[in-house]
Amino acid sequence: MKLDFEKQDDDYVARFIPRKEHQGYIGITHGGIISTLVDEAMARFAWAEGRRCVTAEMTVRLKTPARTGEPLTVRGRIVSEDRRTISCAAEVIDDEGRLVAEATARMVKI
Repeated sequence: MKLDFEKQDDDYVARFIPRKEHQGYIGITHGGIISTLVDEAMARFAWAEGRRCVTAEMTVRLKTPARTGEPLTVRGRIVSEDRRTISCAAEVIDDEGRLVAEATARMVKI
């Protein structure tokens, strides 16, 4: 997705503007793209923090459609960690402050 993340407090944050090729229905960003954004935010944060891991399981809840051409902010964070796994959370917010999607994931350390 070529996202440029930066750390903000306890989150890993990036901006993304979905284009026409990211749409499912006309003018609406495909849910698979939104799911990829939250997965990227969670996994990239864990790796940036020095934790080598892969996504083992992820739950995504799509809340409101994201329009193509309108900027989105994706935020990921580490919630907890044990010896073998890392629990993460993420969300996508549109420029009007609406929650587009929220996600949780369990990452397995490799």
